[in-house]
Amino acid sequence: MNICVFLSSADLDERYTRPAREFAELIGEGGHTLVWGGSDTGLMKVVADGVRETGGRLVGISVDFLRHFARKDADEMVIAKDLAERKALLLARADAVVVMVGGLGTLDEATEILELRKHGLLDKPVALLDTAGFYDGLILQLERMEEEGFLPVPLVRSYCYENERTPG
Repeated sequence: MNICVFLSSADLDERYTRPAREFAELIGEGGHTLVWGGSDTGLMKVVADGVRETGGRLVGISVDFLRHFARKDADEMVIAKDLAERKALLLARADAVVVMVGGLGTLDEATEILELRKHGLLDKPVALLDTAGFYDGLILQLERMEEEGFLPVPLVRSYCYENERTPG
Protein backbone atom coordinates (compact mmCIF):
# COMPACT_ATOMS: atom_id res chain seq x y z
CA MET A 1 0.00 0.00 0.00
CA ASN A 2 1.21 3.52 -0.77
CA ILE A 3 0.70 5.69 2.28
CA CYS A 4 0.98 9.43 1.68
CA VAL A 5 2.07 11.32 4.77
CA PHE A 6 1.78 15.09 4.99
CA LEU A 7 4.01 16.49 7.74
CA SER A 8 6.60 19.05 8.74
CA SER A 9 10.15 19.27 7.48
CA ALA A 10 11.15 21.17 10.65
CA ASP A 11 13.30 19.77 13.44
CA LEU A 12 10.87 19.13 16.27
CA ASP A 13 10.70 18.10 19.90
CA GLU A 14 10.67 14.45 21.01
CA ARG A 15 6.94 14.64 21.78
CA TYR A 16 6.43 14.85 17.99
CA THR A 17 9.35 12.80 16.71
CA ARG A 18 8.73 9.73 18.90
CA PRO A 19 5.16 9.05 17.70
CA ALA A 20 6.19 9.88 14.12
CA ARG A 21 9.00 7.36 14.30
CA GLU A 22 6.69 4.70 15.76
CA PHE A 23 4.16 5.28 12.98
CA ALA A 24 6.93 5.14 10.35
CA GLU A 25 8.12 1.81 11.70
CA LEU A 26 4.60 0.41 11.31
CA ILE A 27 4.61 1.50 7.66
CA GLY A 28 7.95 -0.19 7.01
CA GLU A 29 7.19 -3.35 8.99
CA GLY A 30 3.95 -3.70 7.07
CA GLY A 31 5.86 -3.68 3.79
CA HIS A 32 4.23 -0.43 2.71
CA THR A 33 5.59 2.48 0.73
CA LEU A 34 5.91 5.97 2.15
CA VAL A 35 4.86 8.67 -0.29
CA TRP A 36 5.99 11.99 1.15
CA GLY A 37 7.34 15.43 0.32
CA GLY A 38 10.78 13.96 -0.27
CA SER A 39 12.70 16.11 2.18
CA ASP A 40 15.66 14.74 4.11
CA THR A 41 15.20 17.24 6.95
CA GLY A 42 13.24 17.45 10.17
CA LEU A 43 10.21 15.29 10.82
CA MET A 44 10.14 14.21 7.17
CA LYS A 45 13.60 12.70 7.68
CA VAL A 46 12.53 11.00 10.92
CA VAL A 47 9.62 9.31 9.17
CA ALA A 48 11.61 8.37 6.06
CA ASP A 49 14.40 6.92 8.24
CA GLY A 50 11.89 4.84 10.21
CA VAL A 51 10.26 3.47 7.07
CA ARG A 52 13.61 2.73 5.37
CA GLU A 53 15.12 1.02 8.45
CA THR A 54 12.13 -1.32 8.82
CA GLY A 55 11.96 -2.44 5.19
CA GLY A 56 9.54 -0.01 3.55
CA ARG A 57 10.00 1.82 0.28
CA LEU A 58 10.39 5.58 -0.14
CA VAL A 59 8.74 7.59 -2.90
CA GLY A 60 9.52 11.27 -2.56
CA ILE A 61 7.77 14.03 -4.42
CA SER A 62 9.66 17.24 -3.98
CA VAL A 63 9.33 20.57 -5.71
CA ASP A 64 11.89 22.30 -7.89
CA PHE A 65 12.75 25.12 -5.48
CA LEU A 66 13.32 22.58 -2.64
CA ARG A 67 15.22 19.96 -4.64
CA HIS A 68 18.42 20.61 -2.65
CA PHE A 69 16.62 19.11 0.42
CA ALA A 70 15.54 15.96 -1.45
CA ARG A 71 16.54 12.63 0.05
CA LYS A 72 19.31 11.03 -2.00
CA ASP A 73 18.53 7.37 -1.25
CA ALA A 74 14.79 7.41 -1.98
CA ASP A 75 13.63 4.50 -4.12
CA GLU A 76 12.03 7.08 -6.36
CA MET A 77 12.19 10.89 -6.37
CA VAL A 78 9.89 13.03 -8.49
CA ILE A 79 10.49 16.76 -8.82
CA ALA A 80 7.30 18.77 -9.37
CA LYS A 81 7.35 22.23 -10.92
CA ASP A 82 5.34 23.84 -8.10
CA LEU A 83 3.49 23.10 -4.86
CA ALA A 84 0.12 22.57 -6.55
CA GLU A 85 1.58 19.92 -8.86
CA ARG A 86 3.36 18.32 -5.89
CA LYS A 87 0.10 17.98 -3.93
CA ALA A 88 -1.65 16.47 -6.94
CA LEU A 89 1.18 13.98 -7.52
CA LEU A 90 1.28 13.00 -3.84
CA LEU A 91 -2.45 12.30 -3.80
CA ALA A 92 -2.33 10.48 -7.14
CA ARG A 93 0.32 8.06 -5.81
CA ALA A 94 -1.50 7.42 -2.51
CA ASP A 95 -3.81 4.60 -1.50
CA ALA A 96 -4.35 6.29 1.87
CA VAL A 97 -3.40 9.63 3.42
CA VAL A 98 -2.16 10.47 6.91
CA VAL A 99 -1.82 14.07 8.09
CA MET A 100 0.70 14.50 10.89
CA VAL A 101 1.93 17.64 12.64
CA GLY A 102 3.13 20.45 10.41
CA GLY A 103 3.06 24.09 9.51
CA LEU A 104 1.25 26.07 6.84
CA GLY A 105 2.10 23.64 4.05
CA THR A 106 0.64 20.72 5.99
CA LEU A 107 -2.42 22.77 6.92
CA ASP A 108 -2.90 23.64 3.24
CA GLU A 109 -2.64 19.96 2.30
CA ALA A 110 -5.06 18.90 5.05
CA THR A 111 -7.71 21.45 4.10
CA GLU A 112 -7.40 20.61 0.41
CA ILE A 113 -7.98 16.95 1.21
CA LEU A 114 -11.11 17.82 3.20
CA GLU A 115 -12.35 20.01 0.35
CA LEU A 116 -11.76 17.25 -2.20
CA ARG A 117 -13.62 14.76 -0.01
CA LYS A 118 -16.48 17.22 0.46
CA HIS A 119 -17.00 17.28 -3.29
CA GLY A 120 -16.57 13.53 -3.71
CA LEU A 121 -13.30 13.97 -5.63
CA LEU A 122 -11.19 11.93 -3.20
CA ASP A 123 -12.39 8.62 -1.80
CA LYS A 124 -9.14 7.38 -0.26
CA PRO A 125 -8.97 6.85 3.50
CA VAL A 126 -7.72 9.94 5.34
CA ALA A 127 -6.43 9.98 8.91
CA LEU A 128 -5.47 12.97 11.03
CA LEU A 129 -2.86 11.91 13.58
CA ASP A 130 -3.21 14.53 16.30
CA THR A 131 0.01 14.12 18.26
CA ALA A 132 0.08 15.83 21.66
CA GLY A 133 -3.16 17.68 20.91
CA PHE A 134 -1.49 19.64 18.11
CA TYR A 135 -4.69 19.86 16.07
CA ASP A 136 -7.13 20.54 18.93
CA GLY A 137 -7.76 24.07 17.66
CA LEU A 138 -8.34 22.90 14.10
CA ILE A 139 -10.75 20.19 15.25
CA LEU A 140 -12.65 22.78 17.30
CA GLN A 141 -12.90 25.06 14.24
CA LEU A 142 -14.04 22.22 11.98
CA GLU A 143 -16.69 21.19 14.52
CA ARG A 144 -17.95 24.78 14.67
CA MET A 145 -18.07 24.94 10.88
CA GLU A 146 -20.12 21.75 10.84
CA GLU A 147 -22.47 22.86 13.66
CA GLU A 148 -23.15 26.21 11.97
CA GLY A 149 -23.87 24.70 8.56
CA PHE A 150 -20.68 25.54 6.66
CA LEU A 151 -19.86 21.90 5.93
CA PRO A 152 -22.45 20.09 3.81
CA VAL A 153 -20.74 16.74 4.46
CA PRO A 154 -20.43 15.55 8.07
CA LEU A 155 -16.87 15.51 9.36
CA VAL A 156 -17.08 11.83 10.28
CA ARG A 157 -17.32 11.09 6.56
CA SER A 158 -14.28 13.24 5.75
CA TYR A 159 -11.48 11.75 7.82
CA CYS A 160 -10.49 9.43 10.66
CA TYR A 161 -9.24 11.26 13.73
CA GLU A 162 -6.62 9.73 16.01
CA ASN A 163 -5.48 11.68 19.05
CA GLU A 164 -2.11 10.59 20.41
CA ARG A 165 -1.55 12.27 23.75
CA THR A 166 1.96 12.37 25.07
CA PRO A 167 2.14 11.37 28.73
CA GLY A 168 3.21 14.06 31.18
